[in-house]
Amino acid sequence: MSTTHPYPAGEHGGDDAALEAAGPGGAARPDGAEAVRQIRRLRLVGTSGAVSRSREFARAALHDWGWLPAATDEARAAAEDALLVVSELVTNACLHANGPDELRLGCGPKVLRVEVSDRGSGMPAPDLARRAGRPGGHGMFIVQRLCLDWGVAREAGPQDGSGAPGKTVWAELAAPTAP
Repeated sequence: MSTTHPYPAGEHGGDDAALEAAGPGGAARPDGAEAVRQIRRLRLVGTSGAVSRSREFARAALHDWGWLPAATDEARAAAEDALLVVSELVTNACLHANGPDELRLGCGPKVLRVEVSDRGSGMPAPDLARRAGRPGGHGMFIVQRLCLDWGVAREAGPQDGSGAPGKTVWAELAAPTAP
């Protein structure tokens, strides 16, 4: 599991066709992964209840994409894992980056991609010093365990100085297999 990749994640300039055609940011994916075919976006800037709103948004998307209601135990586990990853990434942005800007979900035939953008400067990483039974420090460890891959793409601020730099934290989960 890596924490960075050479290709950007999520900043598509509003043109999701680039994501569908090639990969994040319109660049060819070096790992040969399938392109995401359906995309949902939820703006979260300045909203309260970002975690619960994000979970409900993700639950609705998973329902629309046929992940829910789950036909098998494997499919149910995959959907629950996806909702947990959404919660963990949005919670991290709330706790460490003054809140998330946007949640993006992308669904392809073999993968679900979760992206959370924020204006924070920190770099998330699994907490190696976490202690079982103690609250906190488990979020990125959970993400790492549940996902095929995850990473962080840094975003430069506008050249005119009108905005702050930030990042997009992304994670990819395997789609459930058909029954």
